[in-house]
Amino acid sequence: MYLPTHFEENSTDALYRLIDAHPLGALILNTPSGLDANHVPFEVDRKSAGHERLLAHVARSNPLWQEARDGDAALVIFNAGDAYISPNWYPSKHEFHKQVPTWNYQVVHVHGKIKIRDDEKFVRGVVGRLTRVHEARAGDAKPWKMSDSSADYINEMITKIVGVEIEVTRLVGKRKLSQNKNERDRSTAAQALAQRNNHEMAEAMQRRAAD
Repeated sequence: MYLPTHFEENSTDALYRLIDAHPLGALILNTPSGLDANHVPFEVDRKSAGHERLLAHVARSNPLWQEARDGDAALVIFNAGDAYISPNWYPSKHEFHKQVPTWNYQVVHVHGKIKIRDDEKFVRGVVGRLTRVHEARAGDAKPWKMSDSSADYINEMITKIVGVEIEVTRLVGKRKLSQNKNERDRSTAAQALAQRNNHEMAEAMQRRAAD
């Protein structure tokens, strides 16, 4: 990934916060069939510093778990928000007419080694934790839980998925939030995004400008 210094995010904690907020990752592998990408929600396991893992599951009918070999290199890409930026949003454009369109975004690239976990206990744990986290975020008065369904049904569903573990070896983060623009242009571009209901990117630009 092209990474100019002013767009680089080096804080491990900040990058994991972005993943927690945007857990759907694109898992990319070089398989015997060629490059393969699967879009999978991940759980971050940071219990052991320096030995972080991404945990997920895929359908048993997905050939990924049979084509991937333990220890194969894996790349997981998390898109943590993006937005088109019009030159018209910069005050300097109207004064000097020297601005062009661009696209702001936040991404995290997780490099690691994959391990397939065809293990009922592992899979059940991942499903349970993902369910608790995302049901809580859904905001329903009575979140769904696995025990809402019959044990036989859940047991059957568990047999239809396979666990995936990514041992994290490197994190690369990019936050392209108009850091290369002056404060006035950054501020008005952020305001324009907020007016268009892209509050996440607007707030990210404002926070970055305040750093």
